[in-house]
Amino acid sequence: MSEDPDGLAAEQLLRRAVERIERSDAEPLLLHALGRDRAWLFAHGRDPVDMAVAQAFEALVQRRQAGEPVAYLTGTRGFWTLDLAVSAATLIPRADTELLVELALERLDALPGRRVADLGTGSGAIALAIASERPQAQVIATDASVAALAVARRNADSHRLRNVDCRQGSWFAPLAGERFDLIASNPPYIAAQDPHLGEGDLRYEPASALASGPDGLDDIRLIVADAPAHLLPGGWLLLEHGWDQGAAVAGLLQARGFDAVATHQDLEQRDRVTSGCWSSSAG
Repeated sequence: MSEDPDGLAAEQLLRRAVERIERSDAEPLLLHALGRDRAWLFAHGRDPVDMAVAQAFEALVQRRQAGEPVAYLTGTRGFWTLDLAVSAATLIPRADTELLVELALERLDALPGRRVADLGTGSGAIALAIASERPQAQVIATDASVAALAVARRNADSHRLRNVDCRQGSWFAPLAGERFDLIASNPPYIAAQDPHLGEGDLRYEPASALASGPDGLDDIRLIVADAPAHLLPGGWLLLEHGWDQGAAVAGLLQARGFDAVATHQDLEQRDRVTSGCWSSSAG
């Protein structure tokens, strides 16, 4: 049973919480309960905390102990340079996906056009990061989930990114007849029976955003098959995938007729993104 938190200072609450959860989890939960930032905590850590706030923080700590992701408890997650709203309807943006954004920006700078599609946008992380860095780009973000798309729209509005158009539908369904200079996606890529789906934060994230058939590649196959009909000559397809799927995804792109196929490693030197260029002469 937890101790009565009434009358404790903010830094005392934090110290007690760190006995049960990681400090990297406890601090953002405390700041969320307080409605303050780190600068306030540094300056006012010895100030007594209202009972209601202390109790709210205690409830958050207990939920984190039970395994709920911090991002869902606070309703926010940092990605690229943006603070994004997230919900249980969206995948939690991860730092690994920033590699996809970096590669997309590099390729856009070498292309004559700036039309981008982000498939399965979730919270809008990829689309909004690209749009924030390239204000002249026209970014279309699609998602099958109405609830997820509502979060993406809210994030676009909060960051005043008017060059993002969020559309509801699975993969290319909302993009009939349209072509792009670059298509990016972080689709589901975990095998449906992978035991990791029952561990850690993944237990709370939407299964539809994680699992994709027996080998995790069902959705990637669909995207690779349909992408050429939506790419301008010389346009790029960039796909995030699992660390052990680089060769398989590269093979799918090559078999479909993509050129300059390459797999790129994340900061831990693991295969993370595979890219390919669709030339005007490809089959």
